[in-house]
This record gives sequence, C-alpha cells and structure tokens, in this order.
Amino acid sequence: MNSTVSTLIQQTLMMFILAGIGYWLFKIKKITAEGSKTLGNILIYIVLPAVIVKSFIVERTPEKIQALLLATLLGVVALALAMLISALIFKKDPIANFASAFSNVGFFGIPLITGTLGAEAVFFLAPSIALLNLGQFSYGVAIMTGEKGSLSFKKVMTAPFMIAIIIGLILFFTQLPLPGIVTNAMTYLANVNTPLAMFTVGVYLAQTDLGAMFKKPQLYWLTVVRLLLIPLATLAVFCLVPAQFHDMKLAILIGMICPVGSNVAVYAQLHGKDFRYAVETVIISTIFSILTMPLVVYLAEMIWK
Repeated sequence: MNSTVSTLIQQTLMMFILAGIGYWLFKIKKITAEGSKTLGNILIYIVLPAVIVKSFIVERTPEKIQALLLATLLGVVALALAMLISALIFKKDPIANFASAFSNVGFFGIPLITGTLGAEAVFFLAPSIALLNLGQFSYGVAIMTGEKGSLSFKKVMTAPFMIAIIIGLILFFTQLPLPGIVTNAMTYLANVNTPLAMFTVGVYLAQTDLGAMFKKPQLYWLTVVRLLLIPLATLAVFCLVPAQFHDMKLAILIGMICPVGSNVAVYAQLHGKDFRYAVETVIISTIFSILTMPLVVYLAEMIWK
C-alpha cells in the first residue's frame, strides 16, 4: 500500500475519533444541539474562509496561474458529472439528488488533502469549493424546493466562502504582503477546521436513530452513488488528464469521494423538508466513507501511475 493511501486511512481514522469525541460530548450534555449550531457558524463564517484565503497565499507564477485555471476546469467537470448522475438516478427524490451531488469538501476534503498531499494542495481545491457552494446555493436549492431562482445573486456573492475566494484571488494576483501576525492567525484558525468539523458530525450522529436509519434501503443506494459511482466516474474521466497534474487530479478526486455534505441538512431544515432524512444521508455516508475513500484513492494511484 503506497504512502498516500496509508496517510489517507490514518487521517480518516483520526477524523472518526474526533467525531466520536463530539458524539460523547453530546451524550454527556457538554455540547448541546444549539451549541453544535454555534460550532457550525464558527466553521462557516471564520475557519473555512481562513483555510481558503491561506491556500491562495503562494507565489504567483505562470505555472500557478495555469494550475488555477486547470483546477477550475476539472472542478467544473467533476461537479457537472456528479450533478448529472444524481439527477438521472434520484429525479424523484430531491433530498437524495441534492445529497449525492454535493460532497463534504470543506469539512472532510480540506483536512484529508492537507494530511495526504500537504497544505499547498488546498490551492487546487479552492475552485471546487467555490463551484460546489455555488451549486448548492442555486441548483441545489432549486431541486429541493422545486423553485428556480430561489436565492439571489447578491446572497451568493456575499456568502463567506465566496468572499474568502475573492480575497484569496486578490492576494494571489497582487502578491500583496500580509503582516506575519495575520498569516499566523489564519494558520491557527485553519488548524481547528478538522476537530470542530468532526465534533459537529459527532453531534449529528448522537441525534440520529441508528437502528431505524440502517433499515432504510434507499440510504444504502444513495451511499453507493455518492461514495462509489460518482467517484469512479470522476476517476475515469480524469484518466484523460496528463500524469504531470497528478497531485491536482488527486486533490479534486479526494474532494469528490467525500461523504454527503452537511449543508443538505441545513437547507432541508431551512425550506421545511424532511430534515431527519437529510441528516441520515450525511451520517450513513460518513460511516461508510471510512471504507470507500481509501479504496478509491488506491485505485486512482494504481491507474494513474
């Protein structure tokens, strides 16, 4: 087993340990459901933006500009493929359609990529994060509510992740130097992304009736689509990309092999849909991802070498 897969397995196990701590803290009433929402707000409004901005603080070179453009193109292809497969399979189940199309790139993808490829590889994932969140805000909400144009362009452009990407692009293209205290603060914030995110997953898990969840066949089919069918289709398409972009391909693939994004539960609750079902899609895919994520990366490393 190569070092990348081994590191990914260790990173995944570590994340599940952190989720277990979140589960335990909720069970002993040291974190409440309201407290988990607060953690979520800290992640969305402070921590994830810091991670994104920090990923753009690199030297601007022609190679980096080319990499950013190619990463954007590959992100578009990967997300379009996920949305197409999900729409074809779950056309009569809006929540499953949303859940399988959009992976948990921010909470799972960034920590996994940092652990396996290094913090600099988050740069390759930044366009995918932007595209995924744009897709959730627009297409995702539309399929869940059955209404087009349910979110304004202004709300999309003022979302925390989008502001972070705009700031990051400005810093990247202008090479504006930041005081050391600012970059150090961003580093400290980025370092809490994994534990806070996994504590939140653990709290979700603690509020789920696992016995009832494991008796629902549709959740297993959703998990197969989200964790295997979409990643393997992405892997196959990325075979067309030259081997010199191996780390970029792998970073974006890792983003696509992640479990269901927790935003499906957020949007389901916001729009009065089946919130419990939405949470179950997050939990069951997260549980099984410990097996599927290393498998897909192993296949990618075998095929792309």
